[in-house]
Amino acid sequence: MLGAPMSGRLNWAMAFISVAAALLGACQSSSPPPTDMSRTSLQTAPADLQLMCANAAAGSAGTTGSKVLPVSSRQLDAVTYGVDLDAGGRKFTCVVDNNGTVRSITPA
Repeated sequence: MLGAPMSGRLNWAMAFISVAAALLGACQSSSPPPTDMSRTSLQTAPADLQLMCANAAAGSAGTTGSKVLPVSSRQLDAVTYGVDLDAGGRKFTCVVDNNGTVRSITPA
């Protein structure tokens, strides 16, 4: 008789563990392979070049007191990048090369 209550508790514990494992398994998402991730399919500008664009835009746009932040970037060709900037709500596009030379800043 002593074995019966323990067996019921063990069955309940096993059922609980099975349900918990099934729920946790359902919560996991499958990731795309690294070659299909957006970071590998589109080259972004290095951080230092994005900051050079932000500094150049701050000077040319006369945004004293407001921050100029890079919001996105992309590689245009083998040596240049396009950087989209937000200067306190005003949008700009910057073209910068691998050497850090800002080639243009235009309102977007």
